[in-house]
Amino acid sequence: MPQTDRVGDARRIVVHGVTGSGKSTLARRLGDIIGIAPTDVDRLSWRPGWVQVPQDEQRATFEALTRTDVWLLDATYGAWRDLAVERADLLVALSYPRRLSLTRLLRRTVVGIVTRREVCNGNHETWRSLVGSRSIVAWHFRSFARERDRIRGWASAGAGPPVVVLHGPRDAEAFLERVRREATGLEE
Repeated sequence: MPQTDRVGDARRIVVHGVTGSGKSTLARRLGDIIGIAPTDVDRLSWRPGWVQVPQDEQRATFEALTRTDVWLLDATYGAWRDLAVERADLLVALSYPRRLSLTRLLRRTVVGIVTRREVCNGNHETWRSLVGSRSIVAWHFRSFARERDRIRGWASAGAGPPVVVLHGPRDAEAFLERVRREATGLEE
């Protein structure tokens, strides 16, 4: 990160968190404050019919993207996470409790199913995406501990970009307010 304590001076930002924590929403809100449009990672990682872009293609896409001077990612995928993390000025990590992230995930998925809201590239969530061994809910349970451990590791590492760990919505609101105050010159 540039030699400053101002979070708002970061120009290469990763928003990371457990499934359902609100990464995309936080990235949009942060982007609105600092004037960086967030990259919808799902749009670059999934094709129509929920066909995942091959990992080598994803890696090439994010290799090029993270070489640029300004970006805000609303998530990371394992095939290229290392590129984003090593090139970031700032990691914003949503380490919310399971009950909160799971509740948000269930609400978002059910609303998406009922309204037929597009997720990305013509893809929609279905009742099948809510239940079963390959569902988004099953993924939440399989990945939750691993993602929380990853966040803890980043936060305790002596090297790498600064990490802002948000433990709940109040932390997120305080973080966004801090960035807003920095951006408008109203720092205390």
